[in-house]
Amino acid sequence: METSELLIGMTFFSLTIIAILGNFTLLYHCIYFYLTRYRLRSWVLMHLIVANIVTVLCKGVPKTIASFGFKAIFNDIGCKLFYFAHKVGRGACIGSTSFLSVFQAIIISPRNSRYSKLKVRSHKCIHCCVYLNWVIHLFTNSVYFVHLRAINGNESTTNLKSFSYCHSARHDPTSDILYAILLSGPDMVLLGLMLWASASMVLTLYRHKQMMKYMSRTNASSRSSPESRATKTILLLVSTFISFYTISSLGQFFVSVVYNPSWSLLNMVETFSILFSTVCPFLLMSPDYRTSSYLKRNRQFPKPSDIE
Repeated sequence: METSELLIGMTFFSLTIIAILGNFTLLYHCIYFYLTRYRLRSWVLMHLIVANIVTVLCKGVPKTIASFGFKAIFNDIGCKLFYFAHKVGRGACIGSTSFLSVFQAIIISPRNSRYSKLKVRSHKCIHCCVYLNWVIHLFTNSVYFVHLRAINGNESTTNLKSFSYCHSARHDPTSDILYAILLSGPDMVLLGLMLWASASMVLTLYRHKQMMKYMSRTNASSRSSPESRATKTILLLVSTFISFYTISSLGQFFVSVVYNPSWSLLNMVETFSILFSTVCPFLLMSPDYRTSSYLKRNRQFPKPSDIE
């Protein structure tokens, strides 16, 4: 086994262990507060965490095994299921992060803003959008069941495009570009929503800061509110996601259109595909957010009984 393969295997093994521990810890907190007192944010976070876990397990575990020299670890069905589940989980991460930022932007908007009426209806809208996001990615990523397959040890890979433990038949450049557009279309829409929500939150926080300059400063007003701290953490979460997603998406686009992608490009794309899922729970458990204490005292998110 080459040293480079060993380093890649150890990297993916470390990222997988860290991500699983962090996401399951955060999932425990979210389930606890979801059961004790209903919170819409807890519900969205649960979807995000489950998507993170699916993404890490379906990419980190097979990639670690493959990097240690066990290439033929799946048959055709296993290859397609794992790759399909990873892509669906990644899409659910995008959607959950996007809807979390949109929800936060609506909640912190001023009462006299044009989004004030959405506060009451946000509960049902976010629920529908999260479920719809799962369905859309289940549908669009079903294309992998057609084109991906495992490869036998003695089979030639000359006419196949390698994806670590799976392979795909090579297509003409036009078909590859069309497939890339089909698979990235929903993600681009969600990314646009994320950017809009982030800009809206930044503008709201800036206006609030400007307003506070003209108010008398007391001890209570000098401290940032839980909602403000949560908003800043979600902005950090979104900016981290956009950074990793942009690099990963550009890499995946080149992998899709390049006839014979290099070993370095494939490993870079696969590493960035699980970095957000690894970092995400630790951002949400950061001192600025403090998931457990924040969810306990947050009072502004309505329960279903308050909305209906």
